[in-house]
Parts: sequence; structure tokens; C-alpha cells
Amino acid sequence: MRRCVRRSLLFCLLAWSAAGAGASGLTVQVQDAAGKALPDTVIYVEPEGGPAAGKAPATAEIEQKGLKFLPLVSVVQTGSKVFFPNNDKVRHHIYSFSPAHKFDQKLYSGQSAAPQVFDKAGTVVLGCNIHDKMLAYVKVVDTPYFAKTDGAGAVRIELPAGKYVVKAWHYNTVGGATPEQPLTVKAGDSLATAVFKLPMKAASAEDASSSNY
Repeated sequence: MRRCVRRSLLFCLLAWSAAGAGASGLTVQVQDAAGKALPDTVIYVEPEGGPAAGKAPATAEIEQKGLKFLPLVSVVQTGSKVFFPNNDKVRHHIYSFSPAHKFDQKLYSGQSAAPQVFDKAGTVVLGCNIHDKMLAYVKVVDTPYFAKTDGAGAVRIELPAGKYVVKAWHYNTVGGATPEQPLTVKAGDSLATAVFKLPMKAASAEDASSSNY
């Protein structure tokens, strides 16, 4: 019996390893015009034929702590439910005037605020009526294939075979630029790669002092 169990376990491990070796997808590196890595860049991949079917939208959370929104940048699929817990000792009044999702949540603390459903693609800018310096961004996308770059400006996204358009968005680009690149993924191919260089606005002293996300 033990020998059978071991054989089954070994078979599963080999199958997982083979699946991982054959996985197709994309790695992306994002930099500014000077070649400096850009964290918090949203990379999203849209199928050429239109919105992708697949996994249901996941929930997300944007916390209020230290008189800041955490994280500064979020990316969610259309239809996602986002929670806004207030973990500060003071109350907040959060809002957005963005066309993609306008809302207004009156003064509250703790977990009492109802979640918001982001059901339209676009960029949503969050603020607080009580604390003017509080700011955050939610990028809502019509695709399940998305991610946010890490501190090295890099990200990896797994993709099934197909033709796509890869887009890069950062909240601080000049003119709101969202460059894109075509991509073809073939089953069994090694990971495709893409590099984006984004034109950035000059950072203010206030931006630098608050960028600890």
C-alpha cells in the first residue's frame, strides 16, 4: 500500500513539473525614460478577439492605515468587489469622482463600509474628504490577465495560447499614456518577453515623501 501511495505521489509531482515546464506566458520589464525600474505599473493583456472568458472576478482590499491608502495602486477585473477597511484610529470619508466608478462613503471606522463593485473598465482615483493628502488608484480592466510590477519593475503573467495586446499603465505617465504591444503565445513556447519605457511626470517633493507603498 505504501509503495502504491509513493508511486501516486511521484506521478503527481512529475505531472505538475511537466505542466510547469510547458506553461506559456509573458514576462514584462517596465522602466522610465532614463532606464529606472518602475514598480506599481499595471500590466494587462487583452485577447485580440475581445474580452476573455474564464475565472470570475476576485475580491480585493484597499486598507486605510497611517492616513494613507494601502496599496497606492490596485488592479481588478470588471465586476470585482473591493473592501475598504479603516484601520486608523480616526474616521475617513472616502470618495471618487472618476467616471469609471463614482461613489461616496460617509465617515466611518473599522470594517463598517460596504464594499464597492467596480463594474466598468477605466481608472478610478480615490480620495478622502477629511484628509486631502490621501490618494490611491484603481485600474479596472476587462480581462483576467493582469498584474502589477514589483520593486524591480518586473512582472510575469501566465497565458493560454492565443493572440493578445499587452498594455502598460502607470498613474504618473505624461498625458496618461498607455502604450501597447502585440503578442502571440503558442502552446509549449517559452515565456515571451516585453519591455516598456514610459514617459513620466517629474516627481514632486510631496510624492517622494509619500511613496512608501
